[in-house]
Amino acid sequence: MRSIFFSCLFIFSLISHANAQSPGFTTAERYTLPNGWSLSPAGAQLPLGDLPLHILASPNGKYLAVTNNGQSTQSIQLISASKSTVLDTKIIARSWYGLAWSDNSKRLYVSGGNDNRIMSYDIIRNKLVARDSIHLSASNRDLVSPAGIAIDDKGKKLYVVTKENNTLYNIDLSNNKVMDSTLLPAEAYTCALSPDKKRLYISCWGCDKVLVYDCILKRITTSIAVGDNPNELLLTKNGKILFVANANDNSVSVINTKELKVVEVLNAALFSHALPGSTTNGLALSKNDKTLYIANADNNCLAIFDVSDIGESRSLGFIPTGWYPTSVQVIKDKIYVANGKGSQSMANPDGPNPVRKLETVSHHLGDTVKPAKVQYIAGLFTGTMSTIPVPNESSRKIYTTAVYSNIPIDRKDSSSLNSFLNNPIPAKLGDISPIKYVFYVIKENRTYDQVLGDMRQGNGDSSLVLFGEKITPNQHKLATDFVLFDNFYVDAEVSADGHNWSMGAYATDYLEKTWPTNYGNRGGKYDAEGHREIANNKGGFIWDLCKRNNVSYRSYGEFIYKGKANIPSLQNNACFAFEPYNMKVADTTRFYQWQHDFDSLLIVNNLPQFSTIRFGNDHTEGLSLGRPTPYAHVADNDYAVGLFLEHLSKSSIWKQSAVFIVEDDAQNGADHVDAHRSTMYVAGGFVKRSFVDHTMYSTSSVLRTMELILGLPPMSQYDESATPLWRAFTTEPDFTTYKAIPPIVNLNDKNIAINKWQKLSDTYNYAKEDAVPDLQFNEMLWYGLKGSLRPFPAPRRAAFVRLANAGEDD
Repeated sequence: MRSIFFSCLFIFSLISHANAQSPGFTTAERYTLPNGWSLSPAGAQLPLGDLPLHILASPNGKYLAVTNNGQSTQSIQLISASKSTVLDTKIIARSWYGLAWSDNSKRLYVSGGNDNRIMSYDIIRNKLVARDSIHLSASNRDLVSPAGIAIDDKGKKLYVVTKENNTLYNIDLSNNKVMDSTLLPAEAYTCALSPDKKRLYISCWGCDKVLVYDCILKRITTSIAVGDNPNELLLTKNGKILFVANANDNSVSVINTKELKVVEVLNAALFSHALPGSTTNGLALSKNDKTLYIANADNNCLAIFDVSDIGESRSLGFIPTGWYPTSVQVIKDKIYVANGKGSQSMANPDGPNPVRKLETVSHHLGDTVKPAKVQYIAGLFTGTMSTIPVPNESSRKIYTTAVYSNIPIDRKDSSSLNSFLNNPIPAKLGDISPIKYVFYVIKENRTYDQVLGDMRQGNGDSSLVLFGEKITPNQHKLATDFVLFDNFYVDAEVSADGHNWSMGAYATDYLEKTWPTNYGNRGGKYDAEGHREIANNKGGFIWDLCKRNNVSYRSYGEFIYKGKANIPSLQNNACFAFEPYNMKVADTTRFYQWQHDFDSLLIVNNLPQFSTIRFGNDHTEGLSLGRPTPYAHVADNDYAVGLFLEHLSKSSIWKQSAVFIVEDDAQNGADHVDAHRSTMYVAGGFVKRSFVDHTMYSTSSVLRTMELILGLPPMSQYDESATPLWRAFTTEPDFTTYKAIPPIVNLNDKNIAINKWQKLSDTYNYAKEDAVPDLQFNEMLWYGLKGSLRPFPAPRRAAFVRLANAGEDD
């Protein structure tokens, strides 16, 4: 069914190429996200904190506890279930996912994340009252990070599993001491205790198994293979059935706990045989255990199943939720859903300003001024809780229709279909393209307005420009001579998920749920770009796709670290002479490294069909003393792009080549449309000349376009449903060569000023992308370049309107 449906989806995308929709475009309670999918959340919405990962009902049904685990402020919230109101909020330093109630609903246990402790709170007069913490390690410098929790109230035991040191801790609640611990095969997500307290089931997030721990023998006695990235667990009241959510398989494994085997698998996706991307990650049962509700984070919905007859379970449809639902609970006749990113993208009128900047800098430099709260993309999209009455059959049909309507399909008249059938970008997989070689260039973190806001042809705001035409003449020439895209959005929010989205059209539940901890300076590591196996997409990335489909490929710097490939498929398919991310090396130097390798391969007729090239110095090193100025860094990056295109255009393969240039994310700056809006450039003989394309595109659109050229199937639901860049290509090629524009900025210019901005810049670590606090970094960059007289512009995350004359030639 999936293949039939998405064939239709593909045609609908083809004939609706003039879709001028932008993030925030709203019709009949439907809100469009930057990736083109829409939201139409059911029920009433209650604001929560930053990235609620777990919502848990108390045994008496009176309360809901929520743990907010985002990049900005982390907190625990106590909510009245009957009134859907917040009763109390406690700000905490570090937390992550784990929640457990005592049997009498009077005490709540909470994971303390990378503080390596379990916090406890008594519920007194509807308030959270802190009690003693249980420490799993003497120092929060140790890598422990408790995740899921289970409690044996009568036995005075608490079980805790971890995601950093992969351990099960058995805690004596009579003295809050660790009695013993058991090493696990990989990262754990959560655990569930059987009704008789004799077994503990553990979801081994990183080993795709459910582990069975014997609480009497105190050892793991068996394991049960389930789907990819198993996370949440749910037992029926009698303990006979265990449900396991598998994030990367869009599925729920149903385990018979007597036989200890999977007896059924529920497909929670919107279509049978769907590609990865639903991110199945939350489970709840109705009071009678006959109806199962499943949270699909990236599909922004709940799947509903009748599980009254295990082995013969049947789908009852879907319910639309808010953005990225992470957890679901049912109390009596109401469903409660934690939406990790809330209900929409939004404006940020309380963005940083010079006063806040001075306060932040003073605090950072050791003074006593308290920093003011500012808005930053990594912590901006605060969560919500949806309260939804349990739907009857009629309501389920309405909700299901709404969920399918939120998929990015635009059913329009097919009168324009024929104009794209002979496009250089094939209309369907298997069609032949005149383009044989694809070059994919990845840059770092810039918004559209920062670079191209001065181009009058597009929807830009010149007041937000930092690196305009004088600094980036080649990027401006690309946008002028080829195509200007002013409605392009990255699928990610920061580099941690940005590089995985850029190379795989998806970021796993592990990555999306853990990078905010790292970015909030709460411990953890940068696990993206192949650094940690559990963070990798199921099926790998676009290079793995090439390998499986006999398409030759090569990486220059992307997913490479310290002379080694981060993933096996790149081990013999990378140029290790090309310097990976390292701000000490100029991008123009990288160009010459690429040029040497390219020429060598061309001579022996061994040039790969697909190449990824990383030019990342537009990230800059801020105002670090003695290092290149931000203008020098960005100008170097721009010139490297220009030299790259010039050399390629003068080669023998130019007539068969296409170049796609994107930023991995757009976190480091302001944009008057949306913080996800970024720059995209496309070049090649079959690319239109002097054209402006207002069509809404995403990172996944670029991946889908390249896949169609190379004859590759999609990797996820997001490149499969994305609109390819047909409008930007022509059947009347122009093979004119490109001439790079030398920079007017001195690439050897160094930061020499010693001031508060420079002192702040020198405290940052530039060895790894995003190892700096980006909000402060952006403000420092703005004031360092613009001066203190011009206020720092707040990045916008706003609702949008349909653009006039969109999709028409300018």
